[in-house]
Order: sequence, then C-alpha cells, then structure tokens
Amino acid sequence: MSRHREGHGTLVRPARAGRRDVVRRQELLRVRGRRVAWAPPLLLLLAIAVADYHTIGEFRMISWIVLVPAIAASICGVWGTALFAVLSLVTYVVADSSWPHEYRSGRADFVLVALGGILATLACAIRVRDENRALHMSDVTETVRRTVLRPLPPGWGGLDHAGVYLTADTHARVGGDFYDIQPGPHGTRVLVGDVQGKGLGAVEAAAALLGTFREAAYHESELVTVAERLETRMVRHREHTVALGRSDGDRFATAVLLAFPDDDREAVDVLLFGHEPPLAVGPGGVRTLSAGPGLPLGCQDLAPGPPRARRWRVRADETLLLVTDGVTEARDGTGAFYPLAHEVARAVAEDPGTAEPARLAAFVRDGTLAHCGGRLGDDTTVFAVRGRPGREAPEGGRLRS
Repeated sequence: MSRHREGHGTLVRPARAGRRDVVRRQELLRVRGRRVAWAPPLLLLLAIAVADYHTIGEFRMISWIVLVPAIAASICGVWGTALFAVLSLVTYVVADSSWPHEYRSGRADFVLVALGGILATLACAIRVRDENRALHMSDVTETVRRTVLRPLPPGWGGLDHAGVYLTADTHARVGGDFYDIQPGPHGTRVLVGDVQGKGLGAVEAAAALLGTFREAAYHESELVTVAERLETRMVRHREHTVALGRSDGDRFATAVLLAFPDDDREAVDVLLFGHEPPLAVGPGGVRTLSAGPGLPLGCQDLAPGPPRARRWRVRADETLLLVTDGVTEARDGTGAFYPLAHEVARAVAEDPGTAEPARLAAFVRDGTLAHCGGRLGDDTTVFAVRGRPGREAPEGGRLRS
C-alpha cells in the first residue's frame, strides 16, 4: 500500500506495521464516525445469557462467559474492558443463582470468572500501552522522514516532479536513499542518491549530504563546486563516525546530480557519482543521459580530480527518470533483474501519457514491486522531474538573491 501525493514528490509505503494495524483496527471499529468496539462483547454476553436460560445442565456458562472480557481486551479500552469484566461476573452470578438449572457452579468457578476479567483488563492495559508506543514511535519516524526527505511543493524550482520511496526495512519509514530539489539564483539543482548500508547510520549520512546539498546548490554557481562540497561533507562525516568509534567508517554514497540552468531552458547538466545515469523518457522513446565516470561520494581519494559534468538537450515533453539500485537490482523468482528501460519504453510506446512525472513514477513503482513479488531487497527510490512550460516557478518556488 502506498500514499501518492502528486507534486510533493513522494509515494511513501508505510512500513511500520504497528501503526498501520492500530489505525486499521480503529477504522474497522467505527460506524459513521462513531466507535462500536463495545458491540461484539456486548452481543456475545447477551447471547451467552440467552443460551444459558434456554438450556439445561449440559451448557457450561463459564466455558463461554470468560470470552467476553477477553474479546473486549482486544478491541476496547482499559475502562471498557474492566466494565465488561464486571458485567460478565454479575451476569454469571445472577444466571447461576436465579435460573432453575440442574447444574450449580461452585465458588471455584466464580473465582475463575473474576480472575479471567482481571487478567483481561491487565492484558488490555498492556495492549493500549504498546499501541500508544507504536503510534509515538511512528510519529518520531515520520518526523525523521520529513526532515530527511522534506515535502516538495508543487512546481518547486520550476519543475513538475513526482517520486516513490519504498523502504525494505519493515521497522522503518526512512533509510539511506535520499533526494531533493533546490532552486537558487544559479538555477535549479536536483540530487538523488543512495548511502551504502542500512540502519540509522545510513539515515544520518543521508541527512548530512542533503543538508550540504541544500546550502551548496543555492550558493555555488558551478555544479562541480557543489559536487566537491558533497564529497568533502561525506569524508568529514565518515571521519566523525570513526572518531566516535563506530564501525561505519567505510561508508560511501552513490548519487546523481542534475542542474537546470536558467539561461538555457532546454538543457540539463548531469554529474554522476557511481550512480545509474538518468533516463530521458518521452513520446519519442527512452534514452540514457550519461556523463563522465565518477566515483561514489567519499571515494575521490582513489582517483583525485573533480568529476566531469555533461550537458544534454532535453525536449519539453521529456521527463527525467532517476532511480536507486532498489529498482535496477530488483530480481524475480528466476534471479533476472528488472528491465527498467525496456519496460518504460514499452509503456510509453503504448501510451505516451505514461511519460508524465506522476504516472511514470507510479508505473516504475508498480513494475518493480510486481517483478520482485513485493519482496524488496533494498530501499527503493524513483524520482521523475520535468521542466514546467517556460520554467516559471510559482511564488516562492525560485529563490533569488
């Protein structure tokens, strides 16, 4: 399941099962906006009382009435569960002492019903505590995600954009993949990348790179200078983690850096850091926008010298598609990789409208999940951008000094 918000650049698959289950249960227990969690245990209690009244000794009421607080514990609140525990005990006492059945329960059964209600109430308290903790942790991870992968306004930087972010980690909503658009006085820059490794260390490195990108992309006039700032930041971050005694001192990041210059509306500069080159997708087909070979961020000491950028001409009806290795390395049951370029070209040939950013991002998302059977081996990001007609950004979309 994914959320799609066109213009905000993210289709995010919620990966934290705890919050998803809690929200889904709360939605199922509402009718026309009103909670009806009390209905199942109340109906069961009434059914047990009626059954006990119309049967004789072969119906052991205690065998069923202990289910009432147990069911309430799974769907009601603590006070609601305690109430059903008391109602169950009262119903049991009244039925056992007033109705002329052949069988009479003893004190032991009374204690068992009371103990069942107490245990159900305690179990409900633990469940509610864990649900609140899951909701709180989900809010924390959502805040982290929005900090690292900030929401992008529609038309930000004069670009129409849409994206997909799928996490392979079932206990997180953000990983080492990152992306952003930064408008500035020297044009609009786009960064998409993937930090090596997983876990909080990868998230931390991605946040460090994005912070540097947002500043450098705005202030620096040359794209190569932005690249050098990113390399320096990766090295500094790695040195810092080593000084802290952490074992992720060899971490690096692959990335692709794009620049849409203001002085040429049909051009884009491409600079690669060991990353898959972007694809230009349009009604005329799919083509690869390669650039000079570049090492991943954090590895420039292996081949000193600034990376090389290449300028490409991009038509107004072409969308630039950028993906991380969660897409290119997705495998099916036979071990075959997902044929991204072939599938996109086929889809565009059948329907040229697929080249629109939102539809293109959704198509690659669905194709990747279908190819790997929903079993992602890595965090997956798909980002599609296209220049707006005239490249005019809405108010606030392009920042100028």
